[in-house]
Amino acid sequence: MSNINQSPIQRAAWLRKLYFIRAAFSFAWVALAFTVAKGSPVVASGLLIVYPAWDALANWVDARMTGGAKANPTQVLNFWMSALVTVAVAVSLGLKLQIILVIFGGWAIVAGLLQLATAIRRRKSDKGQWVMMLSGAQSALAGGFFVAQQGSAAPVVQTFAGYAAVGAVYFLISGLVIFFRKSRGGGSGASAPV
Repeated sequence: MSNINQSPIQRAAWLRKLYFIRAAFSFAWVALAFTVAKGSPVVASGLLIVYPAWDALANWVDARMTGGAKANPTQVLNFWMSALVTVAVAVSLGLKLQIILVIFGGWAIVAGLLQLATAIRRRKSDKGQWVMMLSGAQSALAGGFFVAQQGSAAPVVQTFAGYAAVGAVYFLISGLVIFFRKSRGGGSGASAPV
């Protein structure tokens, strides 16, 4: 079931809320990665599983609330990719395989390109999408960095936390763009592209 009949104002309010929630989650995840996870391999492993699972859920809910699966094919693909990565990370941790950065790197590349495609598609109807376009491009570039880091002594959770922190900033900025456009009378976010 999807919320296809949202007015432009409702859609802008929904995206603003989603972006703020995603930013808050990522900031909390990063805080845990740099504090509790440093001394707890169990927490570190849990964080590595939770992050792609959260991304899958966020993409699924976003697709449902902004027109459904048919209107959001890139988000549906992003959902499935994130769900697959969640399983792959859990399996690799369980088998003690040292391929987490390759998994996260491949995921960051594909998810970033899908996010970029979503933002390009949305740019005419929704505010703040230029930020999401930058975020998607940065994610794809960061994915290459993760793959290159495989086999190094860098701690996986803290390496990935830098990526998550930048993503959180992008979501926060995009939410603020929508908020301030509405406050200044931009209202729906459905006029000129951003």
